[in-house]
Amino acid sequence: MSRSYCDRVSRRQALRLGSVGLIGGLTLPRLLELEATAGNGKEAKAKSVIFLFLEGGPSTIDMWDLKPEGPAEIRGPYQPISTKVPGTFVGEHCPLSAAIADKFTIVRSHSHKDNGHSTGYHYCMTGYKAAFADGQAGGTPNNLLFPSLGSIVSRELGPRGNIPTYVNLPDPMEAGGPGFYGPAHAPFVLETDPVQPDFEVRDLRLPPGVSEGRMERRRKMLAAVEQQNKAQQSGRTNVMSTYYEKAYSMITAPDARKAFDISAESDKTRERYGYTSLGQCALLARRLVEAGSRFVGVDNGSWDTHFSQFPSLKEDLIPSADRAFSALVTDLDERGMLESTLVVMMGEMGRTPQINARAGRDHWSMTQAILWAGGGVKQGQVIGATDNRCAYPTTEPYGVEDVICTLFHQMGIDTNKTYYTPLGRPVPIVNGGRVIPGLV
Repeated sequence: MSRSYCDRVSRRQALRLGSVGLIGGLTLPRLLELEATAGNGKEAKAKSVIFLFLEGGPSTIDMWDLKPEGPAEIRGPYQPISTKVPGTFVGEHCPLSAAIADKFTIVRSHSHKDNGHSTGYHYCMTGYKAAFADGQAGGTPNNLLFPSLGSIVSRELGPRGNIPTYVNLPDPMEAGGPGFYGPAHAPFVLETDPVQPDFEVRDLRLPPGVSEGRMERRRKMLAAVEQQNKAQQSGRTNVMSTYYEKAYSMITAPDARKAFDISAESDKTRERYGYTSLGQCALLARRLVEAGSRFVGVDNGSWDTHFSQFPSLKEDLIPSADRAFSALVTDLDERGMLESTLVVMMGEMGRTPQINARAGRDHWSMTQAILWAGGGVKQGQVIGATDNRCAYPTTEPYGVEDVICTLFHQMGIDTNKTYYTPLGRPVPIVNGGRVIPGLV
């Protein structure tokens, strides 16, 4: 299916149009623009973030906060199992994570009041409530004003080499855009899944028949034209200039091509992460932060389990997340990267305690467990608790702003900073919040 963007140009058309531009065959600049429009910090513990987002709402009560003493219509069919941390239990389909529970912390009392998918996603990715009703966003990304977490990290910390500072895998995150920060802080989006056997990052190489010398001459010609017309440049012209510079640095950088080459990993390592979209995206995320990326957001869908959820959770969703998360944390630890890489796994909401008439669970944002590892957070803990139905926190609840504040704190980003939109509206980096007590 050909995806259309807000300027009514599809990706296929963009590829075709790019081949006849001044830099003939260079389609990546236009692609970068479409990805955005469709959609220097302090010393700190965390140098990078890998943000695993389970879109649709993972079922906390079936994974990380089981209620075995509850009635059947609440507890579900799964049993708790012990973990490496005495006294801490998780769901029976999370055995790999259970075996490394001493390397991460579960925050069980995350809670907010947005039960919508698009609006909840917007809230979690920006820290601001959406100005649209759920299901009426009208595009990806939908955060046209407020910058996403990755875009804030990009602006505050800047790049490390030629690797994209902010990346979305495998597709654009629904609220992952730069907002009023503009194209310089938009994510690089693959729009191709590393689990596919023919996986390749499109346009991350010179066009056939174009040498590096020829490309450099074209770049100089473009720079000369832009310099002559600099006084007249504005709006879209300046935006395109940003994308051309980003595209050129990517195409001419061997380290960027190397970082995206997941085929360089051994079969053993790839199997360790699991041959699933989430597993291979997590592995590619590790390669990217190892090469210099600051924020890698992984969007993993299909967690909206309204009906017949237990077979799909058991056979597909939970094992995939369990394997990907445990492999990522262990791999980072073995490579000496865990202390400097913050790993967060969450969704926009949890699921209802009550199993519905269709053998599923519905939207429930009042309780959700979030997993935190690396980046200076404490390990082997459970923070917060919920009632015997996993319906509401029985300890201090921690909201979206607290999650964001903690993430930025670990990266050395000043959470008191405020930027102003082109119309002069003040937008604080974090709209309130605090560092989650006991987590760091």
